[in-house]
Amino acid sequence: MEVKLDKQYPLDVDAARAWALLTDLKATANCMPGAEITEQLSETSFKGGVKVKVGPAVAQFGGTVDVIEAVAAERKMVLRGKGADKGGSSASMDLTAIITADPANPAHCVLNGQAAVIVNGKFAQFGGRMMVQVSDMLLAQFVENFRQTALTLPAAEGSPAAATAATGDASAVASGAASGGEAAAPAAAPKAPVVAREINGLAIFWALLKSWVGGLFGKKA
Repeated sequence: MEVKLDKQYPLDVDAARAWALLTDLKATANCMPGAEITEQLSETSFKGGVKVKVGPAVAQFGGTVDVIEAVAAERKMVLRGKGADKGGSSASMDLTAIITADPANPAHCVLNGQAAVIVNGKFAQFGGRMMVQVSDMLLAQFVENFRQTALTLPAAEGSPAAATAATGDASAVASGAASGGEAAAPAAAPKAPVVAREINGLAIFWALLKSWVGGLFGKKA
């Protein structure tokens, strides 16, 4: 079964920091619940896994991720991932991710992603619609973790984000001097998000069930 996704996510972080995070494949993988890079096989090939928990049972998917293309000038990354579990289920994904700056606000950008996912085995029985809904939920969590992690990275010198931070620090100092007291301390840097180390299958199931029931009653109304 094949599922195709085409998503755009606006981010309140500049394109330079978003691209810096995207090219750090291990850090990017850590933004996805349950996923991690465990070994670097070459400059463009990595070994990793995904943990899925359903009740007391935990399934482990192992596989590889290859960087097919990385174009810094376009902030474009093309990845190919494939993996399988011990039960015989397998999945593969071709992903193209592009970071585009927001012309109206240089401190913001958009994460664009196009993916083709092929699933075989027991997970294919859920059907394309269910797979899209699950993918949407996981991607929403990933993007939020990605956004928070990117904000913890230092802004490039001369970038809008660096200028904004410098302005904020200068304002804090000026405010403290004007009040006759000590200069106010600069705002603390954002902390990286705490990401679940396994995907909670039951939580996803209940969220989908509530969505389905809500849609059912909404249609009747």
